[in-house]
Amino acid sequence: MLRLRLDHADLARVRFTDRLHPASTVLLASQALRRPPVAAALPELARRVASSGAALRPLHHLIPAQGPAPDFMTPWDGVTSIDDGLAVIRSTPLRQVRAEVSAAYAGTPVTIARRRFADADPSVLDTLVTAIRAYFDQVLAPDWAALTRTHRQVVGEAAARYARTGAEGLLNGLHPAIRWRSPVLEVDTWQDGDVRPAGHGLVLLPSPFTGPRPRVLLRPGRPALVVYPVEAPAGLDGRPAADPLAGLFGRTRGAVLVQVTRPGRHTTSSIARLTGISVSSSSEHLSALRAAGLVSSRRDGGAIVHRATALGEGLAASG
Repeated sequence: MLRLRLDHADLARVRFTDRLHPASTVLLASQALRRPPVAAALPELARRVASSGAALRPLHHLIPAQGPAPDFMTPWDGVTSIDDGLAVIRSTPLRQVRAEVSAAYAGTPVTIARRRFADADPSVLDTLVTAIRAYFDQVLAPDWAALTRTHRQVVGEAAARYARTGAEGLLNGLHPAIRWRSPVLEVDTWQDGDVRPAGHGLVLLPSPFTGPRPRVLLRPGRPALVVYPVEAPAGLDGRPAADPLAGLFGRTRGAVLVQVTRPGRHTTSSIARLTGISVSSSSEHLSALRAAGLVSSRRDGGAIVHRATALGEGLAASG
């Protein structure tokens, strides 16, 4: 049991993450989906993991399947994209890598790769970063918009609860493993002890990949980060997934908008291939979305490259 002793300054600085962190979500998902109950509850993601086995093997080998992981694998910065998050991970000071990996490996069998990782071998770090990128692209990216939409919905509901019941109602309503006994927030997690955030506050992150217990990340001079379990969006858990944009745009145009929000380089032809429509139809839908300010386009060599604008990303995520 971890006890977070929150003073008045901490309670004044309770907030939620404004968006999901791509790299940190990979770490959480890679651990959670190795647990049979989670894999059974999220069959589509488990299928993607199984079909991408070779590319993900270094990540599964180097990061423990449960319990604490090296803190630098869940960075505070680099939240805007998977590339930014990987750059932050790769720039971690070697002394910090050695200390955190050694601590995480305390009860893990020694292998050559794990020993090299604990020694902060640059080639092992490069291999790990490559595997993280593959995990995001192959497992999470197809449902990133749905994950983002669920995150915003949960945060919105929590904000409404805070408005009705204050900090006590908010904190007691997060999860059964989190209890507010003023001035202490008790979290049934992997760690034990008493911690004072010392006025830096508390950041809350709802995630369907937390595992059986909430997780707490503590760093000097930073708010305490509490990651707690929530339900996965429909479609990942075996329930039929509705298309939230179909009623607004029609199914095909909504699919085109969602596609241009995903990571990667999107041309008129690639969008046509990925959405199963003709190139001329792809061009027509992209023109309409561009006219509405939801997509921007630029020429890159012999192709036109498209990406969602901030308005388009927000609509796709909240639709």
